[in-house]
Amino acid sequence: MQNRINQLFKDKKENILSVYFTAGYPQLEDTVSIIEGLVAKGVDLIEIGMPFSDPVADGPVIQNSSTVALENGMSIKKLFQQLSEIRNKVRIPLILMGYLNPVIQFGVENFCKKCQEVGIDGLILPDLPLSVYQDDYQSIFEQYGLHNILLITPQTSEKRVKEIDDASRGFIYMVSSSSTTGAKSSVSDFHEDYFERIKQMELNNPRLIGFGISNYETFQNACKYAQGAIIGSAFVKALDQPITLDERISGFVNTVVNPS
Repeated sequence: MQNRINQLFKDKKENILSVYFTAGYPQLEDTVSIIEGLVAKGVDLIEIGMPFSDPVADGPVIQNSSTVALENGMSIKKLFQQLSEIRNKVRIPLILMGYLNPVIQFGVENFCKKCQEVGIDGLILPDLPLSVYQDDYQSIFEQYGLHNILLITPQTSEKRVKEIDDASRGFIYMVSSSSTTGAKSSVSDFHEDYFERIKQMELNNPRLIGFGISNYETFQNACKYAQGAIIGSAFVKALDQPITLDERISGFVNTVVNPS
């Protein structure tokens, strides 16, 4: 069976919308409801955040959601329990995003095996260096059908970008500009020269732009330079509104893809 991430990019060439949320936030048992709600609104790909006590790449909104989720009782073991039946209902690609330490604590091979069992397609581990992945973990990831999604930033050299492209399966995560996640106030906050430079390199892998995409304007701008974009902090913030969970999800997605 082809990895669902590859199938997505084969079937859809542009305007791919990926949404990130933190598992176990705002309530412990919201994880599956949020996934199903996003799928119902036509989101193409979902990144499920594994909360961690020291999320160094995340801004205050996602850091807070991690803290709340951990206080709620979220753990990797609990997450796999929540996702045990998800493939009976959901067909789009699902990615787990987090940090290496909890994965090592769980046991890397055991973690990858559980990912395969519940139907996870890929992992994003920002603090896993490419060389360490290739030396220690690549064979395990591939054994269980998992794509390791690698990140590039405006500071990544052309040589390094090519190395990452060669090592990538699925897509490349283009970090837009900042060192931590968080919504940007306007399109002008992005490094459009960087987007254009990467676009001109004609890489083998498709790209999604993340960090700072928050609304229709920033999503459309990102889609000029890549196959789509990833929204995280803005959606996590929207989940905190005092309305029903379904209203939070549908209201937010509508502001990104179909603003009135």
